Amino acid sequence: MAHVAGTTSNGFTFEGDYQLPGGGRVHWSVTFRHDGDFAGMRHGTLHGMQDIDAVELEEAVKQDIESVWTQSR
Repeated sequence: MAHVAGTTSNGFTFEGDYQLPGGGRVHWSVTFRHDGDFAGMRHGTLHGMQDIDAVELEEAVKQDIESVWTQSR
């Protein structure tokens, strides 16, 4: 497992974990907060990640988190 944290474009912070690629799939799960208050949880899966380096992998996870959170609001 690897840790991931950041802030979305709409001002929510997130923190969680993602599983390193197995069979090219990465599973992630994060908790969102706004001004320190719980705002929700989301999880997701990325496919085709078997040939990606660690920096690109974390960026891909963060982009997917951003997309899932902002499109659901």
